[in-house]
Amino acid sequence: MTDLEIAQRAKMKDIREIAFTAGIKEKYLELYGNYKAKVSLDILNDIKDNKTGKYIDVTAITPTPLGEGKTVTTIGLSQALGKLGKKVFTCIRQPSLGPVFGIKGGAAGGGYSQVIPMEDFNLHLTGDVHAVGIAHNLLAAFIDNSLLKKNPLDIDPLSITWPRVVDVSDRALRNIVIGLGGKDNGIPRETGFDITVASEVMAILALTSDLFDLRKRLSKIIIGTTRTGKPVTAEDLKAAGAMTVLLKDAIKPTLMQTLEHTPVLVHAGPFANIAHGNSSIIADKIAIKLAEYVVTESGFGADCGFEKFANIKCRYSGLKPDCVVIVCSIRALKMHSGEFKVVPGKPLDKGLVEENIPAIKKGVENLIKHIENVNLFGIPAVVAINRFTTDTEKEIQLVKELALKAGAKAAEVSDVWAKGGEGGLSLAEQVIKACEEKNDFHFLYPLEKSIKEKIEIIATKIYGAEKVSYSALAEQKINLYTKWGFNNLPICMAKTHLSLSHDPNLKGAPRGFTLPVEDVRLSAGAGFVYPLCGKMRTMPGLPAEPAGTHVDIDSTGKIVGLF
Repeated sequence: MTDLEIAQRAKMKDIREIAFTAGIKEKYLELYGNYKAKVSLDILNDIKDNKTGKYIDVTAITPTPLGEGKTVTTIGLSQALGKLGKKVFTCIRQPSLGPVFGIKGGAAGGGYSQVIPMEDFNLHLTGDVHAVGIAHNLLAAFIDNSLLKKNPLDIDPLSITWPRVVDVSDRALRNIVIGLGGKDNGIPRETGFDITVASEVMAILALTSDLFDLRKRLSKIIIGTTRTGKPVTAEDLKAAGAMTVLLKDAIKPTLMQTLEHTPVLVHAGPFANIAHGNSSIIADKIAIKLAEYVVTESGFGADCGFEKFANIKCRYSGLKPDCVVIVCSIRALKMHSGEFKVVPGKPLDKGLVEENIPAIKKGVENLIKHIENVNLFGIPAVVAINRFTTDTEKEIQLVKELALKAGAKAAEVSDVWAKGGEGGLSLAEQVIKACEEKNDFHFLYPLEKSIKEKIEIIATKIYGAEKVSYSALAEQKINLYTKWGFNNLPICMAKTHLSLSHDPNLKGAPRGFTLPVEDVRLSAGAGFVYPLCGKMRTMPGLPAEPAGTHVDIDSTGKIVGLF
């Protein structure tokens, strides 16, 4: 059966039953039908004195076109902890409709380790992404209205950095001209669209602590400068209050369930290559006071989402992780040897699906670097080998041996796609052991260091670069943000997720390269500075055959084609 068929045949429990088992009183639920509900933030005061649970982040090796199985491992590990009698909560992001209908498909897990209802999870859910889009676009409209109405703030139109957003992959909207058709239709200027999950508003939603903090963060958004070079904020445009009102329900996480009825909080969805790539602090803070174990997931590899989880999310939340799970697969490690190319629609190279020890020995360098990256933060790492039917015992044993030699506390096979929680019991047992160990969690850098120093620490220690080069524009922006007083913010690197470096063609664990910083931007509301390492797309395009071409309604009215 397909993932969707498995999900549709599952017998779901009423969400009120899931809430009761999780320790959420019904008065804190706002029902969206029978199988999902918003959770009121009022619960935080009720549970503040509860014991704090163990905090587990699931990350992965550098992504390949073959997929590593990070989300399926996140869900499967949670189900396995439940089978071991532990009270567990999963906290994950809501997927963007761009990838769902584009090239990646959904993000609900797979096989017998999924969040259900799968269709709701991958589509509109409770409307949070749309609320983010409307709040973002309201600010954009306020900007252009202010320009038209005699520009009282003296905004320099050429300085405006706030685009529009839409949650669809549409490359034709990347660069556009607005305000055409005469003076009644606005001031003509160049702008563009980002995908909604790339919005700073989405990053803010994931990092905020409550409604009042949300209001404060939205007010700090900088959209451009005056003609004299002073920053112009959402508060200056009197938009922050209305934006907060539009997000008053989106700030509440959505309660769902896995196929084995363990509770899941779904909240926020920032990308990990251009934002911090983690679900919300609010969801984690609720879950960690209700469960013995909280399993969350950070986007892409440990060089992207996990580094930002540790240096940005944990810095703002005050939560400390107890264990990190690094997901890999045998065939993905073979890809990191650099010897294979995957072409959509063509059979995989025999070297990827047959035993190939030399390719693993070469490609495992990528896994070793990610173990090193996790250990830099003083947290124990457990490797999960996501099993495929083509894996051989000799290949699995080799990866286990090399992972342990590299400093992992344990390395276990994860068979959760095929067997659900049952397939992750040995992994869960090792995670429990790792969580009991004393750790020395610490940030990679102090905020007092300069913007350049922080960039260079990440580049050399996490990516393996020898040095960093800066364009004239990047130098100018760094000086400007330092002048404005934003030099003490954490760094959110924007780079390709397909390599530890800035170059997607450099596989494995490249060393000795120069990391080019082409531009540096500021998300003052979210609370980070983000350097751009090479050309970064904030609006994806569709592939030749979009995933959405297979999505439809069958003769019984059921959704088909989602994956």
